Amino acid sequence: MTVDSATIHKTLKDFFGYDTFKGDQERIIRHLLGGGDAFVLMPTGGGKSLCYQLPAMLMEGTAIVISPLIALMKNQVDLLRGFEAGEGSIAHFLNSSLSKVQIDAVRADLLSGKTKILYVAPESLTKEENVSLLRDVKISFYAVDEAHCISEWGHDFRPEYRRIRVLVDEIGRLPIIALTATATPKVQSDILKNLGIQNAAVFKSSFNRPNLYYEVRDKQDVDKDMIKYIKQNPGKSGIVYCLSRKKVEEIAQLLCINGIKARPYHAGLDAKTRAENQDAFLTEEINVIVATIAFGMGIDKPDVRFVLHYDIPKSIESYYQETGRSGRDGKEGSCIAYYSYKDIQKLEKFMQGKPVSEQEINRQLLGEVVAYAESNQCRRKLLLNYFGEDYPEDNCCSCDNCVNPKPTFDGWREMRLVIELIEMLPEHFKIEHLALILSGTSNAMIKSYKHDTLPLFGAGKNHSEKFWCTVIHQGLIRHFLEKEIESYGLIDVTPEGREFLKHPHELMMVEDRIFAGSGGPDDDEDEESAAATAAAMKGGSAGDPMLLAMLKDLRRDMARKLGLQPWILFGDPALEDMSILYPITIEELRGCQGVGEGKARKFGAEFVDLIHKYVEENEIIRPDDFVVKSVPSKSANKIFIIQSIDKGMSLEDIADAKGLDMDELMTEIEAIVSTGTKLNLDYYIEANFDEDIVEEIYEYFKEEASSDSVSEAIQALGSDYDEMEIRLVRIKFLCEIAS
Repeated sequence: MTVDSATIHKTLKDFFGYDTFKGDQERIIRHLLGGGDAFVLMPTGGGKSLCYQLPAMLMEGTAIVISPLIALMKNQVDLLRGFEAGEGSIAHFLNSSLSKVQIDAVRADLLSGKTKILYVAPESLTKEENVSLLRDVKISFYAVDEAHCISEWGHDFRPEYRRIRVLVDEIGRLPIIALTATATPKVQSDILKNLGIQNAAVFKSSFNRPNLYYEVRDKQDVDKDMIKYIKQNPGKSGIVYCLSRKKVEEIAQLLCINGIKARPYHAGLDAKTRAENQDAFLTEEINVIVATIAFGMGIDKPDVRFVLHYDIPKSIESYYQETGRSGRDGKEGSCIAYYSYKDIQKLEKFMQGKPVSEQEINRQLLGEVVAYAESNQCRRKLLLNYFGEDYPEDNCCSCDNCVNPKPTFDGWREMRLVIELIEMLPEHFKIEHLALILSGTSNAMIKSYKHDTLPLFGAGKNHSEKFWCTVIHQGLIRHFLEKEIESYGLIDVTPEGREFLKHPHELMMVEDRIFAGSGGPDDDEDEESAAATAAAMKGGSAGDPMLLAMLKDLRRDMARKLGLQPWILFGDPALEDMSILYPITIEELRGCQGVGEGKARKFGAEFVDLIHKYVEENEIIRPDDFVVKSVPSKSANKIFIIQSIDKGMSLEDIADAKGLDMDELMTEIEAIVSTGTKLNLDYYIEANFDEDIVEEIYEYFKEEASSDSVSEAIQALGSDYDEMEIRLVRIKFLCEIAS
C-alpha cells in the first residue's frame, strides 16, 4: 500500500496529537505500509506502539495485535478510544475477561469493518472459534508485541507464543511486525526463526536511556531504606518490584502503614481488583504500585520517577525492561535494585527438579544478573554491552559505580587458593563448604569428610566465610569455576581456571563488598574507625555525629556499671539509628535496628532521656517520617516454634514438622529472639552439648565478644566448636543477658 508523506504526518497530528516522529518510527511505518515484515527492537519509552497503531489506521482491514497481558490490552484500547471521535469501536481486545455479550459486540464490530485494531492474547488466538472468526475478517497485518516471549532465552517465555506462526498460516499469511524492548542477539535470532521472518527488515534503536540513574544497594535493612527513599521523593510516582505475590502484599501493607499511598498488583488478585489498583496508579490516586512482573508491560504512564527492585530480577532482560518503565517522558528516573547473594541462592533452589536444559538457561541468565550486581564497572556500559551495543564513554556520570567508584584490590592470590583447594579435593562441594574450609571453620560435615585435616584448612583464616563465598562467586562470574548442572550447586574448575592457576594475573575485586562482614574490630579505636568507614560507604548517613558520640559514652559508662560488654546494651547500628531518628520514648526506641521490646525496656530509659534533652537543647526537628512502623507478624511458623519450644520439643522434630532444615529453623529462632521474645532452650542445649563447651561459649559472648556476630565467634573460638553450638549458646546468652 502506497501512502504519501503528507497523509502519514496528518494522521500523526490529527489522530495521535504528535508533531514529529521519534527515532525510526517513520521508517518502520513506511516499511509496514509497503507490505514488508519487520523486527523492531526499541527500548521502553521509544514509541513502539505507534509503529503498528498508525499503519493500522491507514490500511484497509483490521490489524491483529498479539499481546501477553490483559492489563496492556485494556490500557492501549482505552488510549486509542480516547483519540477516537466516534462511538468507541475503533479498537477492541479479545480475551478471557470478556462476557459473552461483550464478545458478541466485538465480533459484530470486527465483521462490520469498524475495528482497525484488535488486541488478542496468544491463548485466545489458539481457540478454534476465534481462528474461525478471524478467517472471516479482512486483516491488514499481524503485530507480535513483547516478542521476546517467544524465546526460551527471553525473560517472559510463553509457550503459546511459539504457536503464533502456525496460527497465522491457518488464518491467512500477511505482513508480520515483531516488537520488543529487550532482546539479546540470541533472543532476536530465536524470534525471527520462530516467526518465519528471517528476511524481515530489522530496526534497532539504542538501548541507552541517558535520563535513567542505575544503582545497586546491598540488601541490608531494606524496608527502612526503601521507605526513607520514597518519603524523600514525595508525590512522585514509583513502582516496587518483588518476585513473589506474598512479598508484594507484605510490602504494599508496610508502605501503607508508613503513610505511603500504595497498592499491590499481581496475578493472584481478581481481575476487578487488579484493574482498580492499576487505574488508581495511572490516575495518581496512589503514588506507588508494588508488583510482580505482571505489572507494567505496555502501561503508558510517562512520569514514573523511580523503579525499586526489592528482589533482584531473574535476568538482565527483566531488569532492563522493568527499569525502563521509569522516566518514559525523558525526564529523571531512578532505578535502584537491592541485592543479596542469598536471593540468588533461593532462585537457584527453585530451579532444582526442572529439566536440565531449563536449569542451564536459567543458570546463565542468573549469572549475568550477579555479574551486573557485583561489578564495579559502569552499569550503563554493562547493560548496553549485554544487548550488543557499545557505550563509548568511560564514565556515564549516572550510575552508582561512576558517581561513587568503589575501592578495589588485587585478589589473584585468593582466587588461586580457591582453585588449588577445589583441585585438591577428590569430590566436589558447594560454595559454602569450600568457604568454611578456607576460613578454618569446622562443622559436622567438615569433620565427617575430615576436611579439617587438609593442608589448606584455615589457609585463609584471616578472612571470614562470607569473604571466601564472594571470592568463589567471583570465580564463577569470571568463568574460572562452574556449577555442575546435574548435581546442582557443586563447584568445579574450568579450563580457564586451570590456565589461571598456571599463569595467574591481576584480578581486581570490589573491596567494600568483599570485605563486608569479614571480621570485627579488635578494640574501641578500631570500632570507631569501622563505624566511620561504614558511614562513609553509606554516603555519610550515620546521622548526628555529636549525639552519636554522646550515646557511645553513655553506653560505655553503663556497660562498666553493669559489668557487660557495650554491644550487649545496644550495637552500633542501633546507636546510629538513634542519632538519625532521635527516639524520645521507649516505643520509638523499638523502631531502631536490633532493639526489641526487652532490650528497650531493660536498657533504654537513660538513652531516650539523653536524646530528649539533646533534642530540646539543640532545638532539633525530629525526622518522624523515617520511623518505620512494622506490620504485626502473623507468621504461623513463629507461633508454632515458640509454642513447641515452650513444650520442650526437640529442634529436629520442630524442623521436620514445618519442612525446614536446621539452618532455616535456627534463622527463624534467631529472628524471633531479635524482636525481644525470650526463648528457653536449656532443655535442648543440656541434652545435646557438653556443659563445659556451653560455659566457654557463653563466657566468650559475655567477656570477650565485641558484637553478637556468629562469624566473629567462630573465628575467635576456633575449630573446636561447632557452628550450631555457637548459635544456640548465643541465643541462650541473648535471652538471659542481652535482651
